[in-house]
Amino acid sequence: MTTPKQLLVQTAARNNAEWCAAMSRSHDLASEFRAQAWAAPTRTPPYYPDAVTLVPGADPAALTARIDTTVPGASIKDSFADLELTEAGFRVLFEAQWLHRPASAPTIPSDLAWDVAGDPDMLRAWALAWDDGDGNADLFRTELLDDPATFVLAGQSPGGQVIAGAIASRSDEVVGISNVFALDGGAEAAWPLVLDAVHWLFPTLPVVGYEHGDGLAAAVRQGFEPVGPLRIWLHG
Repeated sequence: MTTPKQLLVQTAARNNAEWCAAMSRSHDLASEFRAQAWAAPTRTPPYYPDAVTLVPGADPAALTARIDTTVPGASIKDSFADLELTEAGFRVLFEAQWLHRPASAPTIPSDLAWDVAGDPDMLRAWALAWDDGDGNADLFRTELLDDPATFVLAGQSPGGQVIAGAIASRSDEVVGISNVFALDGGAEAAWPLVLDAVHWLFPTLPVVGYEHGDGLAAAVRQGFEPVGPLRIWLHG
């Protein structure tokens, strides 16, 4: 029997896979949803998996056959932490927890002004702030602005500089949050802004996502509940 938490994990995993598909589309990469998993046959953008399982008990052989393992670097988001992929040449990169926050949970109004990036200049400013000098700002392309389910949340200083933000990915039942950052104070400073913005945009939708380490602790302090483990597997 499927438990309520398992249903939450399935919903969060599907939402996350939809965001991975949107990011792949923005790079002109094809991908496909099937019953057990979403997968892309060619290498996805950096930091994004080549496959995300959507149900427990996915067939490992069928899953790995859908992605490119001919060169190192392929990755799989094992949404239910129930796969064994070592014999296929994978190792566990890290483990994390899916998170859920009900729509009714209170938010704290942020001192920062926020906006949804709606033009290439704002998206670029957001990407540069998110990247913070690591050289990966080009990951976020202007094609994302045309995706109706993607909302780039930008928190701005009084002078108009982007200093915090996240990506919100809307599904029918939930809104997923990823790429949470703040130039000062990290996730602890970013979450109040992000949750205030999400509640304003989607007042009836629960919030989901996943975190590990310090990011997980920060999210739990903001009212998120861990609902199930996941693993990221890396090939090669």
